[in-house]
Amino acid sequence: MNALAKVPCTILTGFLGAGKTTLVRHVLENADGRRLAVIVNEFGDVGIDGEILKGCGVESCPEDAIVELANGCLCCTVADDFVPALKSLLDRPNPPEHIVIETSGLALPKPLVKAFNWPEIASRVTVDGVVTVVDGAAVAAGRFADDPDAIARQRAADESLDHDNPLEEVFEDQLLCADLVILNKADLIDGTEKKSVIEQIGKALPRAVALVEARNGQVPVKVLLGLGAAAETDLAARPSHHELEGEHDHDDFDTFIIDLPAFASPQDLVDRMTKAAEEHDVLRMKGFAEVTGKPMRLLVQGVGARIQHQFDRRWPDSPNRQGRLVVIGQKGFDQAAIRTILAG
Repeated sequence: MNALAKVPCTILTGFLGAGKTTLVRHVLENADGRRLAVIVNEFGDVGIDGEILKGCGVESCPEDAIVELANGCLCCTVADDFVPALKSLLDRPNPPEHIVIETSGLALPKPLVKAFNWPEIASRVTVDGVVTVVDGAAVAAGRFADDPDAIARQRAADESLDHDNPLEEVFEDQLLCADLVILNKADLIDGTEKKSVIEQIGKALPRAVALVEARNGQVPVKVLLGLGAAAETDLAARPSHHELEGEHDHDDFDTFIIDLPAFASPQDLVDRMTKAAEEHDVLRMKGFAEVTGKPMRLLVQGVGARIQHQFDRRWPDSPNRQGRLVVIGQKGFDQAAIRTILAG
């Protein structure tokens, strides 16, 4: 790469559980020798996504090229966290040829795009593209769309109700900023549902944006990297619900961490997670657990009551195999009850 050329950066955004980390891992495993770095941000205190990526063992992206920014939303902590992290990667003797930035599921991408105009980094990096990952099955289930008639009735009864569902606003802001939309988990919906989801996405997009269907985040790397959007120079084409609202926060959501005991089987934990999601306002769960008698740790991820699990890698050679689960949900959900279900 020309020493004077800007390092391209891909901002990967998308709602909780859309499949962003799976997509990043796919990029790392198919980099074809390209020197990559990853900045991964999570809403919560434990960097589960960073742990997943650091376990992939890809030569083109060693563990020290994966930077975790936990317990803070990148769109809220640009100055304190993101810009210094980016500079630390750029200042390395052998800097990355491309940087992938995975935001938390609750982050708004536009403030992050704006940060690329900061004087400290403006001459060194560019936003190659904003890629928004959509969980096709979740959208088909109406998870981000309220009943218009019900909203109208509520507004008529309560004059203070003058805003949309905050979850839907986050989802739409991620689409409004996109240069490419990945319709992930497309294999989980039928043709009619897929058509409806694509139409819904199209209505939210402010301009023509390519849409690619994917299963398990399997998208050709050449489709994701090399968009050349220079998004930081095109801010006016990326409207946002929150531009006139002042400071952005996450008061609509709560997150906490549970230390998990060992489980007799993967299904034991899956059943507990399903019960917690069905009985309480749980949006997302992700973490690791020990299964008695197994040398591998169990990776679990849940979007609502839809739970996925797999043994991802061996536990370290230590008697302390502490399982942990990050739980994210609507403000005010019953944390004590959820802890009882999941950890006994």
